[in-house]
Amino acid sequence: MVFSSLLFIFGFLPIFLTCYYAVPSRFRNIIALSGSYFFYAWGEPVFVFALLFLSFVDYCLSRIMSGFSEEGKKGRKMVLAISLMVNIGCLLYFKYANFFMGQVNSILAEPLPWTRVALPLGISFFTFQKLSYIIDIYRRTVRPARSFISYALYVALFPQLIAGPIVRYHDIAQQLERRSYTIRKFTEGIWRFSIGLGKKVLIANIVGQVADAAFSSNISKLPILYAWLGIISYSFQIYFDFSGYSDMAIGLGWMMGFQFLENFNRPYISRNVTEFWRRWHISLSNWMKEYLYIPLGGNRCGKIHVYLNLWIVFLISGFWHGADWTFIAWGAFHGFFLTIDRLPRPDFLKRTPVSFSRFATFIIVTIGWVLFRSDSISQAFQYFGRMISINSVGVYSLPEGWYNILDIRTMLTLIIAGFISLVPDSKRLSNAVIQQPAIYNRTLSIKYATAAVLILLSVSSLTNMDFNPFIYFRF
Repeated sequence: MVFSSLLFIFGFLPIFLTCYYAVPSRFRNIIALSGSYFFYAWGEPVFVFALLFLSFVDYCLSRIMSGFSEEGKKGRKMVLAISLMVNIGCLLYFKYANFFMGQVNSILAEPLPWTRVALPLGISFFTFQKLSYIIDIYRRTVRPARSFISYALYVALFPQLIAGPIVRYHDIAQQLERRSYTIRKFTEGIWRFSIGLGKKVLIANIVGQVADAAFSSNISKLPILYAWLGIISYSFQIYFDFSGYSDMAIGLGWMMGFQFLENFNRPYISRNVTEFWRRWHISLSNWMKEYLYIPLGGNRCGKIHVYLNLWIVFLISGFWHGADWTFIAWGAFHGFFLTIDRLPRPDFLKRTPVSFSRFATFIIVTIGWVLFRSDSISQAFQYFGRMISINSVGVYSLPEGWYNILDIRTMLTLIIAGFISLVPDSKRLSNAVIQQPAIYNRTLSIKYATAAVLILLSVSSLTNMDFNPFIYFRF
């Protein structure tokens, strides 16, 4: 079940919210947990028991760890090690066993027998959440959850269970015990959900068909213009797909009284790759910084060590996204440009116009998406070749169906996606709206009218369109 489905919008969500608000507030965690497990079991009926069991193990280990005094550091380390082995071991087995066995069998004359392991939905996201919890307990920066219900809900809360944002326990601990419910917050949640739904259904789904047509075509004959159009479409697809999901998750959280941190902040207006990663998938970037980069030494060591730390973090980040060499290469690609950002710059580069820096960063990130989208390293390099093949400017040998895909609606959607992604906000206008109550109240009316229109258009599109992938589910 995905948020951008008629089953969720008209089935699960209204039933869940009715049950959630029909009971006294002290019982709402139980309803939220039951609904979250039902939501997960709808797509993963077997793995929901594994999720429940692993949550129980971590909860017990956290209680044991918190029982040690300051002098009992060895005991706390042992409990931490057990939790890390269980969580990372499960992640390695379910997500990477097929990859490792594939690599081993590729070099053996007689391949070893192997039954492919099914990948539980959202395992990368909820594993990182569970790791942050147990590490914070070890560091004594937070106290253990007061009950198993609270901890299990932290792990399984359905708005962010499948694809984030990655919520750290200390950001939500108090809300698990007590949170506020207001009509204003609920209606703002509906508005935020509608924004995410519109991003996903009205933009990502449409431009995604162009990207799929490019990568499923005979790439060796793909003209340069269509190669660029395909990967730029994918840049917009992955942004509006994932940020749209994050918007829906945040909006659902508001409807339930929870406040999640933002996960995107206009990443395609970044002036360099370092800034891009401060704006893209913010919850993952913060997690990597706090639980990997800083423990490795962060910026406190020599330059060479800092560069090495960056490469390690982004190689792991790439591999976290998927069990394939393409993701590792994508991580190394970003690690390289993050290192370049830290090198001294010539004076003429310091005087580069902001608009040029933003355009250059967008192109760099877009080139990197080729690795992310490709099925193999060889396909990625073949696609790179078509992007620079100036002797293929024409429109010959187009894959079947391109003329139907590149209609007026698709081209208009690409223009809208580019405008939303690449044109910076006007802070002066935003401040004026906030400071003028009359304008602000009028803006609220516009927001709710916009929400109604977006939901209506999205539902209409879902009714008439079969193409509705969510590309971050596999991560």
